[in-house]
Amino acid sequence: MLDFWIDARTLCRVRLVIARCQVDYVGRLTAHLPMAQRLLLVKADGSVSVHSDDRAYKPLNWMSPPCWLIEDPGVWTVQNKAGEKLVISIEEVLHDSKHELGVEPGLVKDGVEAHLQELLAAHVTTLGDGWSLVRREFPTAIGPVDLMCRDAAGASVAVEIKRRGEIDGVEQLTRYLELLNRDPLLAPVAGVFAAQQIKPQARTLAEDRGIRCVVLDYDQLRGIEPDEYRLF
Repeated sequence: MLDFWIDARTLCRVRLVIARCQVDYVGRLTAHLPMAQRLLLVKADGSVSVHSDDRAYKPLNWMSPPCWLIEDPGVWTVQNKAGEKLVISIEEVLHDSKHELGVEPGLVKDGVEAHLQELLAAHVTTLGDGWSLVRREFPTAIGPVDLMCRDAAGASVAVEIKRRGEIDGVEQLTRYLELLNRDPLLAPVAGVFAAQQIKPQARTLAEDRGIRCVVLDYDQLRGIEPDEYRLF
């Protein structure tokens, strides 16, 4: 039996396993994936995720860090501190490899998006009276949240900023919120999806998940008055 913690400080390789397997999740709810061929991804950030080939980047099921993997013949059991388990029953392994990806240089945002983040951090009360900034690029195990704020009541709010708000941005913020809400020092953490333009599908998905959408006026954040005719 192999029993070890999956930790970004000790695990530096990504493991790819293609296997015929079934997956059972036991935790706050239960979920079952019947036997099929899937990709199992064990990342250096500590996450274990199960993928098919028809959902783009989104996994069928996953376990976020911190968690540990117990690997027995034919069965993987991934468990976190809350006692939630992802049990992967493996019928056949078709591929198993490990790869060193090296140091991640990070996402380089375009100038407008980076400037939007800077401007909104400086004028965070645009999101609400009494709001305050905790930190820009707030670190998490799966990447930095653009802004971590507190609202007028002192509650935590994670803000994801895009130039153009699309569904993938909502999915990104959803993953951050799921992870942040596991931290008792931060929870409950609300979400704000802020962009210059938000597509209708993205707005529908965000609102369905309890995420507030905010359309940003770039010129207004820069302090530029609208070019309109005025009587006075």
